[in-house]
Amino acid sequence: MTGVDGGPDDASAGPQRVIATVAKDMSVQFELSQERVSPQVEVLAVGGEVDIFTAPEIRRAAISAIDDGAIHIVLDLTATSFLDSTGLGMIIGLSKRVRPAGGDIVIVNVDEGIARTFEITGLDEIFRICATRAEALDAELG
Repeated sequence: MTGVDGGPDDASAGPQRVIATVAKDMSVQFELSQERVSPQVEVLAVGGEVDIFTAPEIRRAAISAIDDGAIHIVLDLTATSFLDSTGLGMIIGLSKRVRPAGGDIVIVNVDEGIARTFEITGLDEIFRICATRAEALDAELG
């Protein structure tokens, strides 16, 4: 796990931190970054696979953000190549943490396979799924 401070493209947003970079083997990479865009909105961007090995890392980052006051989590899966049932369970668990406080989880996804996973499980009816991070942030901040 690596903690590196870096600036987002938009200078008005808060700092973005890469909080995990893991190589499970030579062909699979996992990267997780988080950015607080407002006192109650946190963006978690995931690259690589969301599975039994990586979902706990994402959960820890989200729980930390929730403990720091975030009730709206934007889970940006734009660079995600795979999402398994462990990842789906993690997302549902996070939703159960933020909804009592009036919060929600918004998913950013462009991958057809991941979209199909949400459709098959019916989770596309429970979570707002956006095509871009800007669209998701408009929904959360607007």
